[in-house]
Order: sequence, then structure tokens, then C-alpha cells
Amino acid sequence: MAKIQSLQDARDARNTEPAGAAPSRGADTARAVETLATQLAATAVERDRQGGHAVQERELIRASGLLRLSVPTAHGGTGASWSTVLHAVRELAQADSALAHVFGFHHLQIAGVLLYGTPEQHAYFLRPTVERNLFWGNALNPLDRRVVARAELDGYRIDGVKSFSSGSVGSDLLTFSAWHKASDTALIAALPTRADGITVNPDWDAFGQRQTDSGTVRFDHVRLEAIQVLQAPGTAPTARATLRSQIAQLIMTNLYLGIARGAFQEARRYVREDARPWFASGVQRHADDPYVQERFGEFWLRVQAAQALADQAGHALDEALGRGPSVTAEERGQVAVAGAQAKVLAHRAALEVGSDLFEVTGASSTAARHGFDRFWRNARVHTLHDPVAYKVRDLGRYALLDQIPEPTAYS
Repeated sequence: MAKIQSLQDARDARNTEPAGAAPSRGADTARAVETLATQLAATAVERDRQGGHAVQERELIRASGLLRLSVPTAHGGTGASWSTVLHAVRELAQADSALAHVFGFHHLQIAGVLLYGTPEQHAYFLRPTVERNLFWGNALNPLDRRVVARAELDGYRIDGVKSFSSGSVGSDLLTFSAWHKASDTALIAALPTRADGITVNPDWDAFGQRQTDSGTVRFDHVRLEAIQVLQAPGTAPTARATLRSQIAQLIMTNLYLGIARGAFQEARRYVREDARPWFASGVQRHADDPYVQERFGEFWLRVQAAQALADQAGHALDEALGRGPSVTAEERGQVAVAGAQAKVLAHRAALEVGSDLFEVTGASSTAARHGFDRFWRNARVHTLHDPVAYKVRDLGRYALLDQIPEPTAYS
């Protein structure tokens, strides 16, 4: 019981007010998401300029009760479908893509516990998550093998540094990976962020997604108990467990889709309310310019197509997870195909609408006070983490050769 208590202490150490009750399914969740999105939007432009750690806004997320959304009801959570979680990411990203990233990755870590962990580990990690309203971050970047695990007694010792650790700054719990040289495989585990030997450095300095709390995490002789190991070295994940990467991909897809929708809505509002027509257009309102209307038609098509495929992929994910341990590699592969389709279109929509909106809003819209540049910057920074060309290649292999994507951390 001592270890479970340490997870509960993680929340106590924050010295913050307890949050309200978790929303129930359906309408209550939708209202909670809408309220939170409105709260985040109120300060999004200013915070995007400032960067750093959004302490108050993360507490708004806690207070919304939405941190419990993906936790099964058996452990006190809302037990929402992944389609519901992904819609929440999309709505929040339309207002603030950086905090939507933090929110989405919190739920991704919960998915990892559920897919890799045992029933005992589910209770060990998720009950305190709900009871103490804990915030999850990650140091799981699989391409960075500088963190190593060495067997020690009945557990491991962890040492090294991990980059691109989304949500790590200000988190209560961390999922992380460590390279086990003896087996030449990775270990996946979770620990309280303030465990002895863990240091989170807030050194993220990209020109977009400035408040994703993606710091560098250092592990110095960190003790890891057996119950905290979600995937032991040398363990081959099941087809169901590899759905975690599809959850990650769809979180990113809905993040990009939210950015595209946010850019579209801001451009629409500006053109209708503030923009002046070009002198040669022959119209009194900028919104009546046929060239402007044509561009908005293109924006609309990009967003609608991406949204349709994102919804389709979300339902495919729900169905695959609903099959439990019986889900097959082929079924998992079909989810990966659906996810790749959606991600390619969402990627393109976010970049294109986020950049091209200036062609219809005009020179005055580039004023810093509007913050319209944040849409392209945020999309450009995040989309570089997973080259979309490889998604198109996977789709080409499927379309031409009937080959489903090979399970990796990115496919």
C-alpha cells in the first residue's frame, strides 16, 4: 500500500484546490468541453506569445473534471469512448492547440496503462489518478534511447535523459521508456514525476506549440519497482496493446483538425466583420468578393474531408478496442489505415488553412494583436514530429499491395 500512497501524495504535493466532480457521459461532457474551450480561448493569443508553463490553465483543465474522461468507470472515471476523448481534443485545439496537446497526451498515458498494464496495475495507477485528480505527462519518446534500464533486485535502476517529453512540466505522473541493453529492447513504465532522482527541465523553445510543457526529463539512479513496469524488456506487445500508437496518431490528427477549424473560424469572422474589399473587386463587402468566396470553399473542403475521415477513424478505433484481447493484427491494421488517411488530410488542412488564411484576410490581419500566425506555427512545429510522407507511403502500400502498416510507435 505504500506505493499507492505515494501516488496519492503526488497530488497533495501540489497544494492546489480539489477539482469538481467528473462530468458524466454525453451532454455533461460536451458542456464541460465547451466551457473549458471558452476559458482557454480567452487568453490563448497572449499566452502563445509568452510561452512557458500555463499553470492557471492547467488548473482549469483539472477543475473541469475532464482528466477522468478516459478512465473506466470501474476505477471511478467517466468511461468515455475514445471517439469522445478525440472530439474533446479537437474542440480544445480549436481554441488552444498547446493545451489540447497536454490534455490529449494525458489521456494517451492512461491508454498506455490500460493497454499494457495488468488489472492490478490499472487499480494501482488509475484509482489515485481519479481520487487525487492527477495530471499525466510523458517521457516516452521511443527514438531517444539515452535513458537506460538496468536490472536491480526485483526492479530496475533508471538513468539518462529523455527529450520531447510532452506534458512533463507540471505533471504528477510520468510514463517513460528506457532502453534495456541486455535484451536490446525497451522497457515502458510509470512513476510519480517527483520521485527521487527525476528532474524535469522546462527547456522547450520551439516557435510553435509553446505551452505543451515538452521539457527534457533527467533520471539519476531512479528506483523502479516491478509493479510500475508496464512493459518488461523483451516482451512482445499484443495486437491490442499496439493500438496505443493509433490512439497517439488520432490525438495528433484531431489536434491538427482543431487547428484547421480554429484558423477557418477566425478567418471567417475577420472577413465578415473587419476586412475591407479590394478596390478592384467591385463589391461593397469583402465577403462578397468571388475570389474570397472561392478560397473559403477550398478551406471548407479541406476541413470537412479531414473531419469525416477523423470521425471514421475514431469509430474504427472504438470498435477495435471493444473487441478486447481478441482483436487481430489485421483488424489493428485496418485502424492504422483509417488513421493514416485522416492524419494526412488533417495535416494538410492545418498547414494550408493556417497559412492561406492571410490571402483572404489581408494585410491588416497580420497585426500581432490578432495572433493569426499561431495556427500555422503550431501546426508546422507539431507536424514535423512525424513526417507525413511515411503515412502516404503506408497508404500506397495498402492501396497497391494490400499491405497493412507495420506496428511501430508511429504507425
